[in-house]
Amino acid sequence: MQLTGMLYGEKLLNHVGFPTSEVLGPDATEDQIQDLITRHGLIFIKPLFRGGVGKKGKAGLIGKASDLRTALAEKERLYFAEHRHGNAYAKANGVTFEAGVPAEHEVYFAISDDSRFRAPTMTLTHRGGVDIEELDTSEISTVPFEALTGLKAFVVANALSDIGAPKEIISPLVQHLPKLWELMHHYGMTTLELNPIRMRPGRDGRLMPIACDFKCGFDRDDPRVSRLGLPEQIFAADVSAFEQEVNRLRTHQGQSDVFVINDKGTILAPTFGGGANSLVTEVLGDAAIISSDFGGNPPYEKMKSVAAICYRHFLAQTNVLFIIGGKSNNTDILETFRGMGDALREHFAEYGPTPLYVVVGRGGPNLVRGMGNLGDTLDSLGVPYRFFGFDSAISEVVNYAKNLDLWMRDGGRDEIARHLGIKTPA
Repeated sequence: MQLTGMLYGEKLLNHVGFPTSEVLGPDATEDQIQDLITRHGLIFIKPLFRGGVGKKGKAGLIGKASDLRTALAEKERLYFAEHRHGNAYAKANGVTFEAGVPAEHEVYFAISDDSRFRAPTMTLTHRGGVDIEELDTSEISTVPFEALTGLKAFVVANALSDIGAPKEIISPLVQHLPKLWELMHHYGMTTLELNPIRMRPGRDGRLMPIACDFKCGFDRDDPRVSRLGLPEQIFAADVSAFEQEVNRLRTHQGQSDVFVINDKGTILAPTFGGGANSLVTEVLGDAAIISSDFGGNPPYEKMKSVAAICYRHFLAQTNVLFIIGGKSNNTDILETFRGMGDALREHFAEYGPTPLYVVVGRGGPNLVRGMGNLGDTLDSLGVPYRFFGFDSAISEVVNYAKNLDLWMRDGGRDEIARHLGIKTPA
């Protein structure tokens, strides 16, 4: 998840007219907080984390108050709260003040892509407010639907009936939940989750669904995301300077998805394709510096810029520059290799040579010309290399790079440094 909480969730849900709890941001004045308490009786104070970090409630990181003094004390406690769940770590920078919503029923709702159905899938239960994993499968409805026709009201109605939801909540949910597919589809989201949706009685006694927590993820390469006018900093939470630099190069053509796995690693692996990325990341383990996907037919200038950022941050510690991907359908291998080779030449010219071994495993349009161009560049720099074509098993190429890294650690790096006429960097 890239966005969590109601501070931005309220604004996004307003785009489709989905009711939400009332929310104040970290800049709320004492008078505004007191007014919220006066009108609702109870408010919740939540730390403002960027990105998705779960189990905040179980970690005691949600405060509640029915008077101003308690609210301000909770604000002080949670404003810069730190939270770790599994491998995820986050530090808060502010809090939100959210109105309490009295309700007898709580609902969990989510839409995401499910590989089992190869379609957008709705997950729904009337036992919300808890972790979905804690519920019995008989209480959860998981229903795929057609992206072209969208989430229809009858799909929601049938799902609620199948899990035995109370009759009084079915009609309000059937009226409002289909709006959430509109939000997800029209604004470039990949997943969306509301938990809980609290069913608050209105003045006429009819229940109204009120979103009390919000999570979503975006496809940052989808231009529809820009329609929301979200500030860029919400996508740059708890990431390295390297990741932020690469993220600035996002364009309509070519992917630039990166994540630093181990900033002390020794294999720099610019990877093309999600399947290749999964295999490379798993097999290389801690030796891998980054996890990446630079596919999608990036143009020369973008590939050169991405490569230059990778080299500037990590080439000094790299034993093996591992350029790897499957057999491409549309990525021009000549353009990508030419960009990466030119960036390496300019890096050596500016920062000096570094002991390095280059391993390439790739297939696709202009493969021979691309390998020829990159080979000429590496020959001119005096850098040793080994190229594998599309007829080589990618798993074997990954193992070759991993074994070569071990050789570099065991004296190979010193040998290449002597060949280049430089001292081995510390």
